[in-house]
Amino acid sequence: MKKRTIVLIGFIILKFLLQYILISPEYDLQRDEYLHLDLAHHLAWGYLSVPPVTSWISFLIMLLGNSIFWIKFFPALFGALTILIVWKAIEELEGDLFAVVTGATCVLFSAILALNTLYQPNSLDVLSWTAFYYCTIKYINSEKQKWLFLAAIVFAVGFLNKYNIIFLLLGLLPALALSPQRKVFTLKGFYLAALLALVLILPNLLWQYNNDFPVVRHMKELSRYQLVNVSREGFLKSQLLFFFGAAIVILTGLGALVSYRPFQKYRLFFWTFIFTLSIFIYFKAKDYYAMGVYPVYIAFGSVFLSRALSGDWKRYLRPFVIIFPLLVFFPMYKVAFPNNGPEYILKHQEQYKRLGRLRWEDGKDHALPQDFADMLGWKELAHKVDSIYAQLPSGSKTLVLCDNYGQAGAINYYSEKGIQAVSFNADYINWFVLNKRYENLIRVKDYYDRNDELQQTGPYFRTGVAADSITNPNAREYRTTIFLFTGAKIDIRQRIKEEIVAERKY
Repeated sequence: MKKRTIVLIGFIILKFLLQYILISPEYDLQRDEYLHLDLAHHLAWGYLSVPPVTSWISFLIMLLGNSIFWIKFFPALFGALTILIVWKAIEELEGDLFAVVTGATCVLFSAILALNTLYQPNSLDVLSWTAFYYCTIKYINSEKQKWLFLAAIVFAVGFLNKYNIIFLLLGLLPALALSPQRKVFTLKGFYLAALLALVLILPNLLWQYNNDFPVVRHMKELSRYQLVNVSREGFLKSQLLFFFGAAIVILTGLGALVSYRPFQKYRLFFWTFIFTLSIFIYFKAKDYYAMGVYPVYIAFGSVFLSRALSGDWKRYLRPFVIIFPLLVFFPMYKVAFPNNGPEYILKHQEQYKRLGRLRWEDGKDHALPQDFADMLGWKELAHKVDSIYAQLPSGSKTLVLCDNYGQAGAINYYSEKGIQAVSFNADYINWFVLNKRYENLIRVKDYYDRNDELQQTGPYFRTGVAADSITNPNAREYRTTIFLFTGAKIDIRQRIKEEIVAERKY
């Protein structure tokens, strides 16, 4: 076995080990993960929240037993494959052992490590961007049209995973038009590859059309409630922090694309970087949307530095280039990952606040990072709902209705009673089963919206009581209340249908 192969295997093994040890057992899954896992029970070509690839992966996870190991395995796998593709890109650029080790180190010890702790579409998104850029490099070097078709397949998979990859094309196509590689626009294979991509994503496009393009509504909601709190300055700051350990490598890679003669044929990647980042900044995108941009520039920078730092005294700088990402990683180890429990974070809030880790989507600082607060209280909620459900007469028809998708998904994942909770939020609005009359209602209400629940819903039932609530003060769901209503006086299905119609119009 070649030395390079042994080193690569070592990086892959280390990658998987880190992904599993960087999550404290004090945390549950994160709220988005519960929704993504529930997609496996409702396979379709599209969803209100995500394109369909996540549901396919969730279905595989379900077949494997739905354990935490497999839930965390796939984002770790996508991260490992990102390292592998950067490695192969460096080899394609004729980088030496130092170059591939530098590239793998920079990718491994970056914010991608934090991204890969969560089962979300973002890990596959970064992999898709990296794989597409790799196909582009291979095409530039070989001019073999098979790489155009492989790029089309990669784009289709990326699109069916997360629409974010559209920004890749918006940045690449104008850069391509400005470069000598613009001749690709005259090739029949280019348009056949584009047609292949269109055919592959067509089922999802048809789903969007048949459902009145919910992606547009989703983007409007993001703009109204989340992106409004995103600043362009904050976006740029995050870009630096995400790959701070690799900043030297990325910046030298960008510089080399402009001034280094052997990289002249790859110069379109410089303009791709400028165009893509400019588009993200213009639209005030979330900072992590751009994470897929950087791995390929780590490849360029690693190869350039391997040649620039050779001979004489310069070779003594090589260890520093490799060690620097590690030096940056160790301080970040304490604040970037859910490896410290809530009590530790509460005692060391200042170091989290300095890095903006306590800033939530509402633009305000809170006690814990938002993702960490979103990983608490879910087991407690599910167990309490189970306990309330067990008190009801056997065989009685009970609806478990939640305010948000995290609540519904967590109950469905942890419930030992086989409960299938629903919500008017996200994809759950399409998953109501209304073929039976419900006798009881377990209503899970957010704390800020709970006060008038008994007055609003109580008249439709014989009894109503606030049965329990979430007591973990560190959870984002703290004081979420569980109401129990029994003995329905009317058939509540009509009210549910009216709510669904109103929510869809909204």
